[in-house]
Amino acid sequence: MDLLPFAEPRTDWTAFHNFAALGGQGRISLTPRCNVACWFCHNEADVPPPLTRMDRTQQPRVRHYGAAEFLTLINAMTDAGLRRIFFTGGEPLTSPLAREVLTGLRPSGPDGSYTLITNGTLVRTHQSWLSKAPLDKIKVSLHYFSDDTFKAIAGTRIGIDCVLDGIEAAREMFKHVELNCLLQKENEHEVRDILTFALDRRMPVQFIELVGTDFNEARAKSAVPADDIIKHLRTLTSRERIEIVGVGQGRRVFDIDGVDVEVIHRDLGRHHVGQCGTCPVRPKCVEGFWALRADHAGGVQPCLLRDDLRLDVKHLLDEPGRLAEAIAGHVTAFTEGTL
Repeated sequence: MDLLPFAEPRTDWTAFHNFAALGGQGRISLTPRCNVACWFCHNEADVPPPLTRMDRTQQPRVRHYGAAEFLTLINAMTDAGLRRIFFTGGEPLTSPLAREVLTGLRPSGPDGSYTLITNGTLVRTHQSWLSKAPLDKIKVSLHYFSDDTFKAIAGTRIGIDCVLDGIEAAREMFKHVELNCLLQKENEHEVRDILTFALDRRMPVQFIELVGTDFNEARAKSAVPADDIIKHLRTLTSRERIEIVGVGQGRRVFDIDGVDVEVIHRDLGRHHVGQCGTCPVRPKCVEGFWALRADHAGGVQPCLLRDDLRLDVKHLLDEPGRLAEAIAGHVTAFTEGTL
């Protein structure tokens, strides 16, 4: 789908600054490619690997950015006030640009953070340079705890030991390493094992209910509600709190001997704003507006489910000030419902 045309820069930064202050994040997709193909992958609204495997005529967007362009974009977003930057994919470590981008980052500062989201399989391979990157956190997706489940979910012959070793490699480099696990029928029997693995290593872990997209609609029945893991967590601790402040989905946070276990729970609502009011896909939306997604093809979009709301910014890379204004203006228009 075509990107939205660039409009004249707006001077009202209120919506963008509010978004940043409420914990909104920038998600930088370094590549849509991945070395595994999890069936539920939404690929930051690009064509996901499972679909490409089934139909080679369906390919992700063509890359327009090099490392310098990515860094210009990231710097413009942080200069404008966005403090939380996440690097995603696909699998970001499959990108030939990953090393240059991640080691070329400016320090995040006392109130900022850079987080790498990875499937863990390539962390050990890239450990020598990753250890020099100014990352604040690595978040590893651990949706499986055996070779069989890894194959069932991700369609891969890679062994689970590769993922677990990647987690250990991350812990050798960084103080903050977290796990996330999508709840589904395919891993229902291993969720408690994943929890125990995290608690034994005192790693925070997040359990997430499935976000339905057009890409995973055929397997929507694989979605598992969070009720069972919530019930189990309540047998381990009485320290439970609910967080619904800021952007994103509401979550239940359980403190187990000082380790936070989060459950992203659809029953707690989400952060819908102006454009969401008349959105045709709102009935199935469980996310709301919590992230600005920037892809390697030159687009920025505020909604995972609305590809038609992508903004083309690649022609503004030579003018970082106008680039930041364009992104802030897009957030304003989305928030006011005028896109």
